[in-house]
Amino acid sequence: MIRYTAIRLLEIAALLVLLSFAIYALIGLMPGDPIDLMRSADPHMSAADVARLKAAQGLDQPLVSRYADWARRALAGDLGYSRLFATPVWAALLPRLVNSLLLMGLSFVLALALALGLGTVAARLPRSRTDAAINLLCFASVSMPTFWLALVLILLFAVGLGWLPAGGTGDSGDLADRARHLVLPVATLMLASIGGYTRYVRGAMREALSQDHIRTARAKGASETRVILHHALRGAMIPVTTILALSFGGLVSGALVTETMFAYPGMGKLIFDAVMGNDYNLALAALMLASVTAMLANLVADLAYGWLDPRISYQ
Repeated sequence: MIRYTAIRLLEIAALLVLLSFAIYALIGLMPGDPIDLMRSADPHMSAADVARLKAAQGLDQPLVSRYADWARRALAGDLGYSRLFATPVWAALLPRLVNSLLLMGLSFVLALALALGLGTVAARLPRSRTDAAINLLCFASVSMPTFWLALVLILLFAVGLGWLPAGGTGDSGDLADRARHLVLPVATLMLASIGGYTRYVRGAMREALSQDHIRTARAKGASETRVILHHALRGAMIPVTTILALSFGGLVSGALVTETMFAYPGMGKLIFDAVMGNDYNLALAALMLASVTAMLANLVADLAYGWLDPRISYQ
């Protein structure tokens, strides 16, 4: 496993180099750089001033040279300066990263916990009324647009009943107030994702419950709880783990629609603003962070397969 992990880490490093260059090139090829935007906002800026500023920022250099300079500084921990927020990139990135991890992490954990329970119940009672009701809930969850669900929750609990705030993050020093501001966005993301997770769990559990070793465990007198939790669920988690690993990138990249609807300062809105505002350094750092998270999550999922099923070998 150590050799396999080392090889995968080298592959991830090589892929990150290629991916960082591709992202840097795409952002760099966008029409209008920060100096051009400054000139459009200041009609008194002369062509000589533009040329001097571009030379100072290295924007007059070839794309490959600029990327090499950025990569050298990034490896040293210097991600540059954010033009939109007038702060170093790390200072603009970290608060919003914490916000997104809190929002996406809570919704992810709650959706997964409910999906495991609902999917297991539906798999144990196939073609029953309970199974039909859970399937109906799943289809409703998958079909509801996120922005519409957010509007319904705001109108019901914030405008109509006045129980919860409609947006924002609240007082960071007051945990109760912060929790109240998280309820609606977390509920929105949880309800929007629980349907897909439940369907995956249901399908995997139905296949696991039909295996020969499940019938053998029952024939030996194992309790139904032990059969479900120890034998069936562990095998069913292999395909589910793959789906969960693919979702981990969203924990860092945020949820743009939900963050916009609830005026929540997270990574999704940050990446959108950085790209639209031609904030090269901030956009590149945020996108690379999301890419690294997705790749590492897939590596963790591959390693988890061996723990879930000892028959899997990494040789």
